[in-house]
Amino acid sequence: MESFIEVPPDCDFPLENLPWGVFKARTGAIGDSPEVHVGVALGQHVISATTLHVAGYLRDLPEADTRVFAKGRLNELMAAGRPAWRAARATLQRLLSSSEGELRDQPELLARVVHKQEDVEMLLPARIGDYTDFYASRQHATNVGAMFRGLANALNPNWLHLPVGYHGRASSIIPAGASVRRPWGQVMPANASAPVFSPSSQVDFELEVAAFVGPGNALGEPITVAGAWDHVFGLVLMNDWSARDIQKWEYVPLGPFNGKNWATQISPWVVTLEALEPFRCSPPPQIDPEVLPYLREALPYTYDVELTVDITPAGYDRATTVTRSNLKHLYGIRGF
Repeated sequence: MESFIEVPPDCDFPLENLPWGVFKARTGAIGDSPEVHVGVALGQHVISATTLHVAGYLRDLPEADTRVFAKGRLNELMAAGRPAWRAARATLQRLLSSSEGELRDQPELLARVVHKQEDVEMLLPARIGDYTDFYASRQHATNVGAMFRGLANALNPNWLHLPVGYHGRASSIIPAGASVRRPWGQVMPANASAPVFSPSSQVDFELEVAAFVGPGNALGEPITVAGAWDHVFGLVLMNDWSARDIQKWEYVPLGPFNGKNWATQISPWVVTLEALEPFRCSPPPQIDPEVLPYLREALPYTYDVELTVDITPAGYDRATTVTRSNLKHLYGIRGF
């Protein structure tokens, strides 16, 4: 697809993507207005769906609240369901297309709709009431289990049968770019007879993908595996910060607590499943053992997306290559 707004050829935000986010103006960027906008990313710009809605666009979305873009969050759009999501995406792709002049030929409106990313501040995409962190990767679950239980008992038997997760602290979720402070907590040093209170020396990063869930369900009313994807609005990158030494001491018998609840960072842009459709693929088979019937999918799928991590320790420039052993020596960081 081509847009009348310039999009660099290697940009992650072409017209085919249009991830959703929430932003506000930096001082003087959008008429000195502090208003929080809902919008999408296109190239190096952000497009205000809030302004378009006020101008008369994006009004007839199926099952959507009439103030869907007016509250400075994605909750109302996410709650509307997939027909509304698809309709909003199709309308934006049409308005921003190089073959469409309806928005392009209104310069005054265009100036209020299109803004440079450098002129805005990205916020959390939605008001997050709760979140659950799952061990979705067998390799990751094995690595973490080996830290706490040794290689012989690394993977708990139940992991092969059911989704294993825990509820995190929603109030600790912050957007990418925010500073994170190394936590203090109770740890048990090696060969010690009593714990001590100290800053964590084993801060750990985890490159993960998180899903924003849209339409909910009534308390006690189950969502079937067949219908689960209809509730997923989109995906974000997530860094599940951990203090492994604190976590190791408090882990038994209840599991993650202070070692995991001090910071969780997410990317500001929510990539829709429609945008990820070209990357859809089959997941690793679950046949040994086969899961119980209520967890079986007729046509299971996932998404093949390559992710990388760059780390720049203090005192280093971004061009420096930092190895895992260097990281462990410098900061006690261990990544999976």
